[in-house]
Amino acid sequence: MKKLLYSLLLLCYALPVLAEDGYRLWLRYDKISNPTLLSAYQSQVTAVYAEGNSDILNAAKEELTHGFSGLLDRKITVTSALTDNSIVIGTPQSSPLIASLQLSQLEQLSSEGFTIFSRKIKEKNCIIIAANTDAGVLYGSFHLLQLAQTQQKIINLAVISSPRIQLRILNHWDNLTRTVERGYAGFSIWKWHLLPGYIDPRYKDYARANASIGINGTVVNNVNANAQILTKEYLLKVAALAKVFRIYGIKIYLSARFSAPIELGKLKTADPLHPEVKEWWKKKVDEIYTYIPDFGGFVVKANSEGQPGPQNYQRTHADGANMLADALAPHKGIVMWRAFVYSNETPVDRTKQAYNEFKPFDGQFKSNVILQVKNGPLDFQPREPFHPLFGALPKTPVMMEFQLTQEYLGQGTTLVYQAPLMKEVLDADTYRNGKGTTVASVIDGSAEKHTLSGIAGVANIGDDRNWCGHPFAQSNWYAYGKLAWDPLTSADKIADDWIRMTFTNDPAFVTATKKMMLASRETVVNYMTPLGLHHIMGDGHHYGPSPWSDRLGRADWNPVYYHRADTAGIGFDRTEKGSNALEQYAPEVRKIYQDPATCPEEYLLWFHHISWKQPLTSGKTLWEELCAKYYGGVEEVRSMQKNWELLKGKVDEERFAHVHMLLAAQEKEAVWWRNACLQYFSTFSKMPIPAGYEQPDQTLDHYKAIRVLNAPGNGGGN
Repeated sequence: MKKLLYSLLLLCYALPVLAEDGYRLWLRYDKISNPTLLSAYQSQVTAVYAEGNSDILNAAKEELTHGFSGLLDRKITVTSALTDNSIVIGTPQSSPLIASLQLSQLEQLSSEGFTIFSRKIKEKNCIIIAANTDAGVLYGSFHLLQLAQTQQKIINLAVISSPRIQLRILNHWDNLTRTVERGYAGFSIWKWHLLPGYIDPRYKDYARANASIGINGTVVNNVNANAQILTKEYLLKVAALAKVFRIYGIKIYLSARFSAPIELGKLKTADPLHPEVKEWWKKKVDEIYTYIPDFGGFVVKANSEGQPGPQNYQRTHADGANMLADALAPHKGIVMWRAFVYSNETPVDRTKQAYNEFKPFDGQFKSNVILQVKNGPLDFQPREPFHPLFGALPKTPVMMEFQLTQEYLGQGTTLVYQAPLMKEVLDADTYRNGKGTTVASVIDGSAEKHTLSGIAGVANIGDDRNWCGHPFAQSNWYAYGKLAWDPLTSADKIADDWIRMTFTNDPAFVTATKKMMLASRETVVNYMTPLGLHHIMGDGHHYGPSPWSDRLGRADWNPVYYHRADTAGIGFDRTEKGSNALEQYAPEVRKIYQDPATCPEEYLLWFHHISWKQPLTSGKTLWEELCAKYYGGVEEVRSMQKNWELLKGKVDEERFAHVHMLLAAQEKEAVWWRNACLQYFSTFSKMPIPAGYEQPDQTLDHYKAIRVLNAPGNGGGN
């Protein structure tokens, strides 16, 4: 026996300590490190008291007891009787105690909103989390835990919060083969071959993470849809996922392939006005709801980049969307119809085509249709102006689509915090109803009093252990959820909270890391697409620079289409002298951008073709400023590297080393971008890179010869 115990002891010493691998995301409930604060929290939270027994309420109880047990370093349980310093949770319907409080603030809340406040009940100090629905209680429970994680005071609480946007959805571009289009964190987390029998524990943690930031819907398959997802075999698999997700207030949606009646139903047509097609979709939708009673509806990519759609039958997008809307309406399902459409056969500036396509149909869509519009008029560029459809469709609900996965932002190697990009768009003024009609007010429905509102984020999640590949890519998932709940939240606040929950509350680490994050998007813009340049990435995979590309099958897939460099200058003229894309914006917006002398320089080459020798506000010529931006971007990455090195020891070794290596990769890529682009553009400007700058160590021919093989996430557009 002694020998056995000794052997077991040796084995325990030999086993490695569990590494900090990033799996827990921002839901790290480790013991509060500040002794004074820990003691204060321990005196304020002793138990959880909850009346009611629904799945969602039970999830809230589980999260609170699990979270506070870790944070307070002692067991917190659910009690059957009210005790001093309890967290009391519930709704007036589930809890007689909550009902007895007659809370007037509940009248201010939406169905998913919550209130958290401190009050004495029966001479006992309590923290109350109340809501009109169980989902609201769950969101409030996560909010209270986040206050504790970020070491904020939880005495004298008076929180009232409701989501400003109704549909807060993640779009997964995941294929049934488990590849992920534009995915940089491994394969899909959906193990279709094992569903419905095997439920990976990761599905629950995925749902928890989404609920913790207020996401209430998920589309589990690629918008370049495979009709097979609508077969009984796969619907049973989807139903198994839906069962896990609904416990956390999350509805499941599917991308529908418009030609499914032909591929699955063996019909000869998918014409949306054909009676047999309508009947096929009605029966299919009825079938879906037998398996998934709370199914949310469809997202549809139609007549875009080769996908089938109503225009195949000389019908309109409104015809197609409304046909599906009619099938879903009896079940209160919705259609999210993507506005990302453009045609190589249309000899019009690609950035104008979605507006031209959908503006004429304003007011013609059914009430359960919402148009899903990308944040900019092109395609998720590092920077582009807001899409002109925001503010152009007063009779039609319009939802935002952001891309969290970094297709055009350096992909899996690049540290870029996207909240500043999202805020730049959300805060932009459309002037639709006069000054102050922001994009955020359009998508939350307040600008035109729409009752249906939504926002979508293209997920950056894969089966990598840390979910998103790059440790800092998690911040974009988190930021998206927080901005979906409240678009008015600042990028600074979101970054501050995420750092504290994900890494540490150490003030020095938080300050330095937040500064790096807030500057990171501008850094990427500077060394990729400064001054309004856009879509000059590598062909197909969009990785690395390729401004010289001009041999793709369609003009608007070639970078030369967008930068239009020649000996006279560079940039795409979108004024009335050029493509006149500016005409699609309100007069007040046009006034901002139409004169190159007053156009904000971050959009200069988006809207204007500018002479290489044109002086800019810095006093430099355009060529000199372009060089300064590219070189400045590289130096900013090098500063990020240095600043990260100074944080060694303030964070776990595993994630420190991971970020350290990725920053080294990013620095090499930034130099690649800088050298390739400036040497290429200098062939038009006929001017050298100014003396004093680090000169390229490779020729332009060297960079042109680079081939990126088997780039992750490659395969078609979205």
